[in-house]
Amino acid sequence: MEQRGRKSRTPRQFWFALMVVFDILWRGATAQIRYSISEEVQDGTVVGNIAKDLGLDKSALTDRGYRIVTGSTEPLFEVNQNDGILYVKKRIDREEVCDRTSPCLINLKTVLENPLEIHYVAVEILDINDHSPAFTEKEKRLEISESALPGARFQLQAARDPDVGQLSIQQYRLSHNEHFRLEVKDRGEDRKENMYAVVTRSQLDREMVAHFEFTIIAKDTENNSPGSSVFSVRASDRDESDNAVISYHILRDGSEANKLTSFLNINSETGDILALKSFDFETLKTFQFQVVATDSGTPSLSSNVTVHVFILDQNDNAPVILYPVSSNGSAEGVEEIPRNVNAGHLVTKVRAYDADIGYNGWLLFSLQEVTAHSLFGLDRYTGQIRTLRSFTETDEAEHKLLILVKDNGNVSLSATATVVVKLVEPREAFAAADVKSATKDDEDNNVTFYLMITLGSVSTLFLISIIVLIAMQCSKSTDYTSKYLQETNYDGTLCHSIQYRSGDKRYMLVGPRMSIGSTIVPGSHANTLVLPDRRGTSTEVRHI
Repeated sequence: MEQRGRKSRTPRQFWFALMVVFDILWRGATAQIRYSISEEVQDGTVVGNIAKDLGLDKSALTDRGYRIVTGSTEPLFEVNQNDGILYVKKRIDREEVCDRTSPCLINLKTVLENPLEIHYVAVEILDINDHSPAFTEKEKRLEISESALPGARFQLQAARDPDVGQLSIQQYRLSHNEHFRLEVKDRGEDRKENMYAVVTRSQLDREMVAHFEFTIIAKDTENNSPGSSVFSVRASDRDESDNAVISYHILRDGSEANKLTSFLNINSETGDILALKSFDFETLKTFQFQVVATDSGTPSLSSNVTVHVFILDQNDNAPVILYPVSSNGSAEGVEEIPRNVNAGHLVTKVRAYDADIGYNGWLLFSLQEVTAHSLFGLDRYTGQIRTLRSFTETDEAEHKLLILVKDNGNVSLSATATVVVKLVEPREAFAAADVKSATKDDEDNNVTFYLMITLGSVSTLFLISIIVLIAMQCSKSTDYTSKYLQETNYDGTLCHSIQYRSGDKRYMLVGPRMSIGSTIVPGSHANTLVLPDRRGTSTEVRHI
């Protein structure tokens, strides 16, 4: 009896052990299918067609008992045994499932019985911007001594945002304030651990102002709403029944350009494309990807289309002050000008830029605070500060100007700069100007030196060229004279020459060719030449 019972249990243990080994080997041998879907999607949203992607026969799914093996918790997905499509069974909160883990993967084990097949499917839950940054304290009280020097830092607790990556906190902003500025230090890739501090910009005087109030704003991305439908694609099929049922998916080939498609999702039934993150125009202006539409026939037929995406600019960048900038990074500067300058004198120019384009990046300057409104004027388009009149002896020696720089967006963003103007005596101003321009003079001297070398080289080459040309011309003249004016008895141009004199006339008998300077007498036999007599003006022709 004991042997019989032991024999009856042995096959069960054997098959169980074999099944475990088979499961382990199959887990390593089978390729894993991976899908992605955004969190917070509605129940019944299609994740993917597992049967089609695995090449399984849809007609045998029910007979073989195709199902998902789940644990004790309520399953998040289910498989339709009729067509092998994987659906979302309940709402999924990425922060609840994965907390701060990235990427957030849910591994599913699917089983086909009779015969046994095991397939593993991974579903990545993509984050959407469904949380706003929050501070643990709504109000913070700082006690600062009036003896604190400019640049004193006061650490504050960072805000928290459960979202990850680009959907988490991207920026801290301080409300308009001339006495304090914000300093942010990035301590993590997901920016959840950003540390920031309030820094004093100027000396504080309790007797003048005993209390300050300002607001700190923590912002995550503010462009397209992640998780919402951006656009859609549609395809048609002239077949009927299942042959005309179309499903859509995004082609992901793993290339560098297609990494962006991991932030997109498509409804396989409707073709609606979802953006799972906010796109930044300053980082990415355009990209493209392919959508494939496949029917449900056997064999299935498909077609694809290329989708071009163009990101539109939003006013999400505040102006940045380029000048003036102090040594500690604040937008502050000191300008010294002579007390005897006239009206219209250029004091300085505030320079700023905005990363946005068009109207969103068009900057306007305005004078917010000034100790004497009758002394200084600001050009609202260029940022130039000029004197409005000449200074008098009663004018203060130091003046403080607060300039506001804002863009032209629908929701305007701004920055401020502080310029301190000091009036000095002319000699002091000139001395300061000499010190500031010393470096520039050195650079100008170097440029002048190289320019002189260049001009000298060109002039030397020019003179050498002129001398060579003159020498060549002289050489040609000498050759010409020597060729035709040789010895008096033979000039080299005649075959025969006989010269003789008769009275005051000189005659020459020539051969087939004439000598240079001779004249043929018309009507002669062309063998008589008349040579002009250098001693008189008469000419006699003699026939030979």
